[in-house]
Parts: sequence; C-alpha cells; structure tokens
Amino acid sequence: MGEPGEAEAQSESQGAVARTSRARRVIALTGADAFLGQNLIGLLEEDDSVARILAIDIKSPPTAGRKTRFYKVDLTQTAVDARIAEILTTENVDTFVHLAFLASPSHASAWAHELESVGTMHVLNACRQRAVRKFVMWSQTLLYGASPSNPNFLAETHPLRGNTRSRFLSDKIEAESAVARFATQMPGTVVTVLRLAPILGPTVNNYLTRYLGRRYVPTVLGYDPLVQFVHEVDALAAFKLATVRDCPGVYNIVGDGVLPLSMAIELAGRTAIPTPGPLLRAVAGLAWAAQLAEAPPMFLQYLEWLCVADGERAMRTLRFRPAFTSREAVIDYAGAQRLRDARLLRSTVAADETP
Repeated sequence: MGEPGEAEAQSESQGAVARTSRARRVIALTGADAFLGQNLIGLLEEDDSVARILAIDIKSPPTAGRKTRFYKVDLTQTAVDARIAEILTTENVDTFVHLAFLASPSHASAWAHELESVGTMHVLNACRQRAVRKFVMWSQTLLYGASPSNPNFLAETHPLRGNTRSRFLSDKIEAESAVARFATQMPGTVVTVLRLAPILGPTVNNYLTRYLGRRYVPTVLGYDPLVQFVHEVDALAAFKLATVRDCPGVYNIVGDGVLPLSMAIELAGRTAIPTPGPLLRAVAGLAWAAQLAEAPPMFLQYLEWLCVADGERAMRTLRFRPAFTSREAVIDYAGAQRLRDARLLRSTVAADETP
C-alpha cells in the first residue's frame, strides 16, 4: 500500500516540530499493572517533565513511585466513565495513555469484550468530558490480518482485516475505530495510536513467548512466512516518545528486518515440527478448548501467511529508531529462556494482561 504523500509527510514533520512537549505533564494511564503499564510508569517516574502519574487499574503497579497515584477502577463496570472523568478533572490530567488491552487471547471472551471494546468507549467518553490534550493508545500489527494477498510491508493506511471471528482481534479493531471517531470529533486533542509488532524480550510473557518456549514448536507443513517482532525495550521507548512528544496519527512500531518463522524457531533454540494444516487445526482446537494452547486455531493463519508492517512512518515522524532488530529480539528472548529452562532464572511473572 502507498506511503503518505509528500505534502502529508511535510505536514507531519512540521507539526511534530511545532508541537513541543509540555513541561510538568500529568499523565493518566490504564492497564497500569500489566507489562507495558508497569514499565512505562517506571520510565515516566524518572522523567523531569512529568509532574504526576495516575495509575488506573484494579491493582497498584509495583513500579509506582513518589510521582504515582493509584486509582482502583474496573473498566468492565457500568458507568465507569463518570468515575474516570472525575479523576481526570480533579487531577487536571494533560495526557491519557490507554494500555488496557490483552496481550494474549483469553477464554473469557465476554469479559475481554467488556474490557477492550466497551471499556475503550468508557475511557473515550471520559476524555471527551475532560477534553484531554493528548490521547495515546496501544494497538497491534496483528490487526492487519495474515493473508496471501498482503504486500511485503503493510503501511498504516492498509485496512485492518484481522479475522473477525477472533474476539482478541475484533475487540481491538472496534476500539481502534472508536478512537478514530474520537480523533475526528475532538480536533483539539492530539491522538496517537501505536500498532506494535509482537513483543519479544527477556522479561515479557505473552502468547508468542509461550509458543516459542515449547521445546517442540508446531508449524504448518509447507509454509514458512516471514515474521517480525519488536523488542520489549523498543516497545517501551516508543510509548515514551508518544507520551512526551506530540505526533498525532497511527504508527507501526516494529524492529528492523524480518526473518522466516523457521529461523526464529531455530534462533530460539527450539525444534520445529511441521504438521499438516488440517491435523494441526484439529489438535489446536482441542488444545484451546482444554486451555492447553497459547492461542485459538485461527491464529494458525499467522503461521501460514505474511503479516509484516512498514515502520518507516514512525521513524520519519515519531523519530522512533529501534535499538534491536527482529533477529536480535529473538536472540535476547532465547538467552533468557535458556536460563529459565535450566532453572537458573525465575520464570517470568504472567503480567501481560490486565486482570
């Protein structure tokens, strides 16, 4: 798909320069006790331009320091938008960072819908009432969907065609649509959406790290798609940039380079087990139903077809430069996983999801 035109690129660049960071920000953050929230709070605690951080979740994050105030709020509850609006007004919030999304598929699909799709509507209603100056949201490149018709690199203008039968994908697509409407209705608010590639690293725990953590990793016989990742350090760096700089728009956040799935498995020190598609789908369906699998069978599409994103716009406008390539993200993950396999490193705490 086409990149933004020259005029759009010039406008983006000028806008990013013209809108400088506002000193002493007050930042509200949902999903505060999940992986991204915990670590982003840790970074913001050390930022002199941040006056106060409001951690919104059902549990206080362990990284909360002297700048952080915890508010116990459950986004799945009715009329929670009034409570959030009250917090935003009382605390004079400048920036809202919305991270309350699942990093891995869940069997609790009804609850997940209330958290992500309905919860996002609650958050946006509160931000309309308060008219926050900036809104930053976490999304994922998986929402583009895996397809044999995908171009080699998916630009931000590519439609989100993730499998709508997957609640994990459809809820996030609904949330993105709601945020796009919000951006149109609230032209005075800087709205930034970061679509992250699958996150890998030594401490993150999600469906991907559990998939690659198997000694024998199932793949679809006859398929070896190119894959890409973003290192956990780069994921956090991107959110820090989006929080302290004013760069409206949608950005793909990816590590440099791609590699075949088979090579990713080899770099992880695992053994690939190519399996005929119909058999693998049947086994995956039974394993998911028994809660023994990392993801439902429809995720096998990502083991067959291409779904890699173009990160050029984030580099040009957001000034995001990944420190790790996709290959290096796998290697860094694999080093920590080997230590866990040898029981020399404690298993990562499952902090990838908002409870």
